[in-house]
Amino acid sequence: MSSATYLWTPPRTPSAAVRGRAERAPVNRLFFVGRNYHAHAAEMGRPVDKSVEQPFYFTKSPSTLVESGATVPYPPRSSNYHYEMELVVLIGKPGFRVAEAQAHELIHGYACGLDMTRRDLQLAARDKGRPWDTGKDIEHGSVLSEIVPMPGVVIERGAIELRVNGQVRQNSDVDKLIWNIRELIADLSTLYHLQPGDLIYTGTPEGVGPVQPGDRLEGSVAGVGEIALSVGAPE
Repeated sequence: MSSATYLWTPPRTPSAAVRGRAERAPVNRLFFVGRNYHAHAAEMGRPVDKSVEQPFYFTKSPSTLVESGATVPYPPRSSNYHYEMELVVLIGKPGFRVAEAQAHELIHGYACGLDMTRRDLQLAARDKGRPWDTGKDIEHGSVLSEIVPMPGVVIERGAIELRVNGQVRQNSDVDKLIWNIRELIADLSTLYHLQPGDLIYTGTPEGVGPVQPGDRLEGSVAGVGEIALSVGAPE
């Protein structure tokens, strides 16, 4: 069988560190859940009624991944760069049209994540009914801590917190998710054939806000770990 040749060197496979393992976890796709805490939905001016609504998602390119502890530049064409602290699920087995009762079988582990957002561009697009890509799918915009292996474990509660320069900005609990881990996996599996390496950023609690060059972000999810990010000068 002949091997392919390329015009230039293909990009490296995105991956994440795994606690206690030398091997890294290759990353396939990044799914983000929108408005999955009631208080955050309200602060964004879009309350959620679970009785008549379904979860909604947006995606980012895996090339936007950066590891916890990195320093990232303040992004271009934005003056309102926001943090969103999240619990992240790593899928470890394939699944399509998975029942909620079996959703745990797809879970390999968890991590802490930051969904960094050009809020000004996102809201301008939203108000015009346009896609959010330039506000969300941004370079260095998906921050990820190491993966903590927890095969088959469904996290149902645990404090989630984000601090900026030592000051608490987000403080909630995973038990306040509108759609829980089982529901999210089951629902996503009706839209996509979930695959090992898929990451699900499960949503952010209230308290999102702007950062400036020089700011230091530190977050945590109880039982999972911690995450950190420094904001550098604009390029």
